[in-house]
Amino acid sequence: MFDAFDADRDGYLERQDFEALAARWCRMPRVAGEPGLAGRVESVMLGWWGHLAAAVGPGGDARIDMDGLLGVVDRLPAVRAETMATADVMFDAVDDNRDGRISRTEHRRLIDAWHGRPVDTADVFDHLDQDGDGCLSRSEFAFLWTQFWTSDDPGDPGNLMCGPLGTEEA
Repeated sequence: MFDAFDADRDGYLERQDFEALAARWCRMPRVAGEPGLAGRVESVMLGWWGHLAAAVGPGGDARIDMDGLLGVVDRLPAVRAETMATADVMFDAVDDNRDGRISRTEHRRLIDAWHGRPVDTADVFDHLDQDGDGCLSRSEFAFLWTQFWTSDDPGDPGNLMCGPLGTEEA
């Protein structure tokens, strides 16, 4: 997760890293075609930057290292409503055809946008699609997204939401 956020790979998270993440998401097909959705995506991404920056101290020029990020992630179970709201925006961003379901292909776009490059997804989607119907409903997506951010159990399927574990370069 840290490496996906750290766009310039300098070992710190800064506002410009979250701006780069928002820009990647805003290039997704549906988001690029809907200015209102693009605004929601940007608001969510920069809103999380605001949470991180506020958690490590005052000032707009915060630099957050891995420990700082983990400190905020440890507090996410207490802000489930905000995490769920993020899931709703991300679902809309990924649901290219607006059918109310995330397909394997749409999920693949999520992973690539998250990492900023193509990632081998292997059988990740099969682990996420718990009912085997070939898609993720909005409620399934929200559950898995929240699990990704709040679970301490590496075996929980939600931990694969943004790609296989260990996909980033050292």
